Amino acid sequence: MIFATVGTQLPFPRLMDALNALAASTSEDVIAQTGEATANRSAMQEMRSLQPAEFSDLFNRARVVVSHAGIGSILSARKFGKPLIIVPRRHALDEHRNDHQMATARQVEGSQGIYVAWETDALADLLASDLSPATEAMSPAREHLIAHIAKLLS
Repeated sequence: MIFATVGTQLPFPRLMDALNALAASTSEDVIAQTGEATANRSAMQEMRSLQPAEFSDLFNRARVVVSHAGIGSILSARKFGKPLIIVPRRHALDEHRNDHQMATARQVEGSQGIYVAWETDALADLLASDLSPATEAMSPAREHLIAHIAKLLS
């Protein structure tokens, strides 16, 4: 099953429409938390919002999770050990107030189990790939920061 989530603040129709098109060509279930009233995307199951237990259950059961570039989704992928494909919202497309999601995507790109689809056209190839699960392993930047703080404290 593919689980998609866009967080609780804003809808993300560009991502949801792309996933609906892909869902029409796969036998795999696609379940999405849309952040908006359902838009009658007939190829996938949509829910505007989820209770925390429902969210955890779907995240845990998913083969892969597709999300906006939200920190909560990234942390959940690491917590549940799931591959995560993020599609950052773009300010230029009026999908968010600024481009912080683009910055987040650049920061986590290359992290174990986190894949960035800079364009929705990249989703099909990523979903068809053998994806590694996200882990809570420390990034080189975090290791450097911890070493620097330890040196200051010693």
